[in-house]
Amino acid sequence: MERSGQILRSEHLLKKYKKRVVVNNVSIQVEQGEVVGLLGPNGAG
Repeated sequence: MERSGQILRSEHLLKKYKKRVVVNNVSIQVEQGEVVGLLGPNGAG
């Protein structure tokens, strides 16, 4: 399958719930045709 470019790109993401940091400095790049899954420590996505 020929890929023709990025469909998603995020850099240096930060997520907080109130004052608690739950995601810090996360970057991701997804190319067209890729399948990506994200799992947490308990296996939840």
